[in-house]
Amino acid sequence: MKKSNLITGILYVLFGVVCLIVALLIETKLEGILWGFAGAGIFPGIMMICKYFYWSSPKNKEQYEERLENDRIEQHDELKTKIRDRAGRYAYGIGLVVICFSILVFSILGALEVIDNARMIILYLSGYLMFQIITGIIIFNKLMKKY
Repeated sequence: MKKSNLITGILYVLFGVVCLIVALLIETKLEGILWGFAGAGIFPGIMMICKYFYWSSPKNKEQYEERLENDRIEQHDELKTKIRDRAGRYAYGIGLVVICFSILVFSILGALEVIDNARMIILYLSGYLMFQIITGIIIFNKLMKKY
């Protein structure tokens, strides 16, 4: 297994420990988020470190090589590549529809004065929608130039 996996795991744990220490020592409104980051850093980091040592041991070396070969085959399978591309396209389209629907819903809720600051939510969602569309166009054009 790559050494970068071990380093990434160690960095996750260190980030989690720093967040844990800050959450324990400082009283702030962000304490809940710090606790969440601590858990999200420590536990996956420990799992990465354990996987590194498990797959790096000599008795699991052959099984790991077989697993890598299967992953390479899966990544280059043409049918699965087409299906992944189509799934991404559908997810992108559905995401755009959900954003547009959300803008409409928050506009209605703001007009009915059900929620405060609906305008900020609408502006944020509109900005995100524009970001998605522009990013999709840019990525498409870059891929067209590449191929």
